[in-house]
Amino acid sequence: MAAYFIAQYQVKDPNLYAQYSQGAGPTLAAHGAELVAFDVGAETVEGAPPGPQTVIIKFKDTEAAKAWYNSDAYQAVVGKRLAATNGFAIISQSMNAGG
Repeated sequence: MAAYFIAQYQVKDPNLYAQYSQGAGPTLAAHGAELVAFDVGAETVEGAPPGPQTVIIKFKDTEAAKAWYNSDAYQAVVGKRLAATNGFAIISQSMNAGG
């Protein structure tokens, strides 16, 4: 079942974040990923998120999402996003009712 990498954050260093974006983008194709949403001004309707920037990336399944995240290519650039932003990221399955 499809899985989504969802990140929401506030960019505190735009220059470093731009470097991250340039390096991260090419890593997606190698893992069959689809950029579903990239919104720098997401509207909050509940709670207190870390910031308005939201990214949603679709993968074939959780294993593909984790393979991308843990890949050497992505790990080489993810530190720039972590240093340039305040926020969080999750991997969520499209339908997981637990049980």
